[in-house]
Amino acid sequence: MVMSAAKAPRPWWRPRRSIARSSVWAQRAHWRFTAMCMTTITPMTIRMTMPTLRIRDRAGPGTMATTTPLIGTNTTMLDDFLLRAALAGIGLSLATGPLGSFVIWRRMAYFGDATAHAAILGVALALAFDLPVGLGTLGVALSMALVVATLAARGWAMDTTLGVLAHSALAFGLVAVSFLPRVRSDLSAWLFGDILAVTPADLAFIWGGAAMVLLLLAFRWQALLTATLNEDLAHASGLNPARERLVLVVALAVVVAVAIKVVGALLIAAMLIIPAAAARALARTPESMAAIAIVIGAL
Repeated sequence: MVMSAAKAPRPWWRPRRSIARSSVWAQRAHWRFTAMCMTTITPMTIRMTMPTLRIRDRAGPGTMATTTPLIGTNTTMLDDFLLRAALAGIGLSLATGPLGSFVIWRRMAYFGDATAHAAILGVALALAFDLPVGLGTLGVALSMALVVATLAARGWAMDTTLGVLAHSALAFGLVAVSFLPRVRSDLSAWLFGDILAVTPADLAFIWGGAAMVLLLLAFRWQALLTATLNEDLAHASGLNPARERLVLVVALAVVVAVAIKVVGALLIAAMLIIPAAAARALARTPESMAAIAIVIGAL
């Protein structure tokens, strides 16, 4: 009787929860695990996979608190740096498309490559004197193009002059940057470009330079075509072929200064040549070739 009246001892094993309570605990654990995993994934993945998080109230398993959104519904899928990168590429292609067509027509591919290589010296000078990199590259690229054009007009061999000056400027620029004590810059960003690091100031510089090149080529388009076709015909038409060559040299220097942040010094020539060469097989007129080159370059 004493044993029956006494309270039965508590068993050593825990009684199993009900099915409803177990499902509640499983769902809580699922949300905790999902939230923990989502913190290691990119913000774009969070937007697509887990837009909201439901939080259960501790008062009871059957109550539900309000839904807490993780990310606002008005945010776009593209981040700001991706948008700036796309705008930088489109702005650069607006300038390289028409100019690349003249580079192919005049067989100036090596000229553009040499001018782009020399721009590394402009980067070194700009970093040494605390100047904007775009200003330094523009000055060196313009000086390089003018020197080569002047020597070629005096009878110097174009390919030899370009090879000596371009690679000398590239070597001097790389050595000068390594000897600057106050500068710790990654030259790979200037050699190969870093389009995802484009800032709003860089974007304004790129679009401003591209607009200047487009206006310059549009203003001198017919004269440039005539001088490219035949210099004797240009002389007969009252044009100066040397002046038209200078227009192309200035436009090429501006494009080099604009493009070095986006594609780098080593790939500027590719941006000039490849879209125009691909557009040549699809175009029927010079204007259509320039337009198709812009589209291919943007893609």
